[in-house]
Amino acid sequence: MSVVLALLLGAASVETQVRQVLAEAPAGTRFGLVVVDDQGTEHIAIAPDDRFVPASNTKIFTTAAAFATLPVDGPDSAATGVRLEGDDVVLVGAGDARLSAAADCVVDCLATLADAVAARTRRVGDVIGDDSAFPDQRWSPGMAWNNIPTRSGTGISALSLDDNELTLTVRAEGGGVTVAGPRYYRIESRIVPGPRGAIGVDRMPGSDLLRIHGTIAPGTVETIRVGIDDPAHYAAWTFAAMLRARGVAVRGHIGVRHRPWQPGDKRAVVQRTAPPAMLATTAPAPLLDDLRVTSKTSQNLHAELLLRRIGTVRGGGSIGDGIARIAALLEAAGVPRTAWDLSDGSGMSTYNRVSPRAMVRFLRWIDGQPWGAAWGSTLPMAGVNGTLARRFQGTALAGRLSAKTGSLSGTSALAGTMTAASGRRLTFAFYANDIPEGGSATAIMDRALLTAAAAL
Repeated sequence: MSVVLALLLGAASVETQVRQVLAEAPAGTRFGLVVVDDQGTEHIAIAPDDRFVPASNTKIFTTAAAFATLPVDGPDSAATGVRLEGDDVVLVGAGDARLSAAADCVVDCLATLADAVAARTRRVGDVIGDDSAFPDQRWSPGMAWNNIPTRSGTGISALSLDDNELTLTVRAEGGGVTVAGPRYYRIESRIVPGPRGAIGVDRMPGSDLLRIHGTIAPGTVETIRVGIDDPAHYAAWTFAAMLRARGVAVRGHIGVRHRPWQPGDKRAVVQRTAPPAMLATTAPAPLLDDLRVTSKTSQNLHAELLLRRIGTVRGGGSIGDGIARIAALLEAAGVPRTAWDLSDGSGMSTYNRVSPRAMVRFLRWIDGQPWGAAWGSTLPMAGVNGTLARRFQGTALAGRLSAKTGSLSGTSALAGTMTAASGRRLTFAFYANDIPEGGSATAIMDRALLTAAAAL
């Protein structure tokens, strides 16, 4: 038997075993899987050129484009600044994802800017949040509207604070229930003591009325996080509170400066006169730190901010400008244009599509870039950290598989690299779409990968 024939028979055998595992998935589930070794040999090809919703696998494109486009090791250029315009205070965002107002903040702190204002003046007029570094595109096309009130669908803004999430604490004590936290929203609480914690949150898009309902077990504390519709306004609102706490009288209103988005308009912000110099700026840590957070925890806001920052390099910072940069990388990688479509940088959009073969080709291209190894180190590790910390524990792939996860309603995804039993390094892209409501394909997908790794 020739070596080539033996390889072909072996590949067919492995694929047959994998298909047998996938046959146990909920009826109607549609799978796509490509597995390639480090020599470029394709060992498994199940619906390789069909297009699938990739969910958070979309972040693979976004983070790779960030490595290829932005400086990731040195000081991050997206510092937040504050300046005085007459009596008004203007807080200016540049796309930093890590600005914090937390009491224990030590790096990239909003308090640094509040201290600078308090040292200069004891009275201000309006407090304005300026996020015009990017066009006002707070949500991507194809994102489900019901995600908007949640932390997964919070608004995207060049001026972002504390992940654009509002954190509330619910306590059940003394026979009653209390809700504590910033009063940015009007809160209507209908939580009652119950046998277990089951808290729900509802808010209509654009509304400031937050309805909290459900049950909480007596003597317990629950933390809930909700999304912010207008992050620039929230940042200015928080900043005004910080100024008041420092003895600065705020005489005016909370305001915002947005840059309206126009289709096809890639112009940067145009100002007739140069603005006053910044009174102070933050000092964000190197972008590489945030890229690790973005990939390992699958942080949607951070990925969307990266997409817009990528888009400012040769455009105006719109979603389309960022996708144009990703498109150039996909072309350089030899990925056919018909194999993908993108509408955002995080994977929340159900308009996104990619084929398994296209993703594998892109991953192998990344591997050959000067920054490929650094990019690979940002991925979750099976059984060790990130979104894969609890998957593959106690199996042959624990610590031997690095990949980006992805999940949406009816969708599960995993793409990256793994080391097979033979020692081969394999690149794979695995998608499950159309999973019936109430069903799950994650365990089946993990078993399929373990089967492939054992045989190859």
